[in-house]
Amino acid sequence: MNYRKSTPDTTVTRDMIKMSEETGNVYETVRIIGKRANEISAEMKYELGQKLQEFASSTDTLEEVFENKEQIETSRFFEKLPKPSLIATQEFINHKLQYRNPAKEKYTNEFD
Repeated sequence: MNYRKSTPDTTVTRDMIKMSEETGNVYETVRIIGKRANEISAEMKYELGQKLQEFASSTDTLEEVFENKEQIETSRFFEKLPKPSLIATQEFINHKLQYRNPAKEKYTNEFD
């Protein structure tokens, strides 16, 4: 996933009351964004692990550790990415998140 294009580079103040109009509850909005941020964080961690695993070798010498510029560039790229919470907030604002609250849904009994 291309995380860099999904969020602005600068810090933006958000109106939580306006953001929570869709859910009707500020805390539910924060919970939705938080859960999505955890998902994004796990995806980013997995991608970083996969890319760094390409550089792993069982016989690293001291010179190889210091000279592996590609590995350093990969790590720097992931460090410069926006925080998962910012990405999740932007997705929520752009209505790109699907969520549901089972407690608010009507209970239907198949025998009724």
